[in-house]
Amino acid sequence: MNAPWNPGSGSDRDAFAAFVCDEATIDVVRNTASELGMPHEKCHKGGLRNAVQTLSVSASPSILLVDLSECGDPLSDINALAEVCEPGTVVLAVGQVNDVRLYRDLVASGIQDYLIKPLTEEMLRDALIQAQTTFSAPRSSSDSKAARDHVMTAVVGTRGGVGASTIATSLAWMFSTEHKLPTALLDLDVHFGTGALTMDLEPGRGLTDAIDNPSRIDGLFIERAMVRANDHLAVLSAEAPIHTPLMTDGSAFVQLEDEFRQAFDMTVVDLPRNMLINFPHILNGADVFVLATELTLASARDAIRILSWVSSHAEHMRPIIVANRVAQGAGEISRADFEASIERKIDYVIPADVKAAVHAAKLGQVFVEANRSSKATAVLRDLGKSIAAHGTDAPVAKGEAKGSLMDKFNLGSMLGSKQKA
Repeated sequence: MNAPWNPGSGSDRDAFAAFVCDEATIDVVRNTASELGMPHEKCHKGGLRNAVQTLSVSASPSILLVDLSECGDPLSDINALAEVCEPGTVVLAVGQVNDVRLYRDLVASGIQDYLIKPLTEEMLRDALIQAQTTFSAPRSSSDSKAARDHVMTAVVGTRGGVGASTIATSLAWMFSTEHKLPTALLDLDVHFGTGALTMDLEPGRGLTDAIDNPSRIDGLFIERAMVRANDHLAVLSAEAPIHTPLMTDGSAFVQLEDEFRQAFDMTVVDLPRNMLINFPHILNGADVFVLATELTLASARDAIRILSWVSSHAEHMRPIIVANRVAQGAGEISRADFEASIERKIDYVIPADVKAAVHAAKLGQVFVEANRSSKATAVLRDLGKSIAAHGTDAPVAKGEAKGSLMDKFNLGSMLGSKQKA
């Protein structure tokens, strides 16, 4: 028999605990745990539900084995376990459903391994040894903030309806598909956000749960709460009930941004004006500030006020002015008059294209995905390249009144992806 395994964490955690449904599995788990020097007496009768109830009032073990045999929806039920598990817990699951897709989904959600019943001692022994190795492995210094070239972009509209959300979702999509960068999209219009809707996704409860319980926010929470849009893009959005006011001091948003820096290379924040006013510290970690506007008198006034506020409170950010949905011919204000009023140049001008916007909405796709060859997409692509180059050796160019900027960028190879599909 092996000497008792000591995880060496210096905490009150048990080295191992199991919650299984049937006697045959209990016998296999106890024999194997005893052979590996793990506390076999920590093997309890009862599956995932018993595990959630127990861990809600006690410390999580270093390695946790849970039985999903009695779960009607294993993926959904795992979320309840995530709420009570402490960070760093290595979780093994056992069940009766032999489905490759379920296995992949469970592993993608953070489970170390999924074992099919009936268990054998050899099968379980290998899984527990691998779990020991995973728990004891030193944390790589390459995952530190200093080692990650992360860029956070905040997108704000001068007024509602100027297309700030269209720009935000398009940028996030391009970072993830064209540049292959692990990207997070955070839609902070908590009651009326369209980030998930634009991509034909269900927003889930991740954002509202984070606001209600900021202490739960960690890497595991982020992995479970965000909705996957593609291989490199995860979305955190919400459709909070209208009768429920937003009760928060904004600390949850800052914690989310901190976790995004660890897990992603790019973060795009769709930031409504009221959130900018109520929670200005959201911009403390932002690198780029995209101000979406239209060429109107009201937008000119609000652009002046917002830019003045940014220069006073968040001067570390790089501001980019984007005039959106600009129609040909005479508008309410000419570009020259608008630029004179805000005392700076417009960086990018996106032409109006109503048909393209309707086309994207009908397909349930972001604007740039549905309209790859439109002139508006070409400008958005230039904007995305400029932001992706932020903090690198590549030149950062400004938009011009005429012509494409495609030939002004030579970014070379971008950072590689590390996100799982």
